[in-house]
Amino acid sequence: MKTEISLTVNGEELHAFVEPRLSLADFLRDSLRLTGTHLGCEMGACGACLVLLTGTPVHACLVLAVQAAGQDVETIEGLSERGAIGDLQKSFYERNALQCGYCTSGMIVSAHALLAENMTPARADIRDALSGNYCRCTGYEAIVDAIETTAVRRKSQVEAAE
Repeated sequence: MKTEISLTVNGEELHAFVEPRLSLADFLRDSLRLTGTHLGCEMGACGACLVLLTGTPVHACLVLAVQAAGQDVETIEGLSERGAIGDLQKSFYERNALQCGYCTSGMIVSAHALLAENMTPARADIRDALSGNYCRCTGYEAIVDAIETTAVRRKSQVEAAE
């Protein structure tokens, strides 16, 4: 038996009928074709499936689609489309923090959430914010460098505007 849900995904209000056991990650990928939400461990350990649920990063593999009913979901596609992460994407490219790219969307969602809360994080803060993300390729230093670079650039832009 399917359950009707209403939620907002990347600014668009949606109504759907879903199986009660369908994960939010599977709903986003299979029903909405938002494939930037990757499935890795499906246990909430790797962070490849991170999305923002009403502004908070969550592992979409651990959230049921029915639990997201009435809430705002923002995926990597939504963040990119509204221009919220262009500077992060640029820094990831410049600092060679991409490697295979499988974890990148989750890393960028985590970084975006961190920088929204703390405009000038220390490297330890960045590492702490990434503690729910797993990368097999980069060794994390390039990712930390990219996020730190973005924070410094954003701070310089704010200071220049003042």
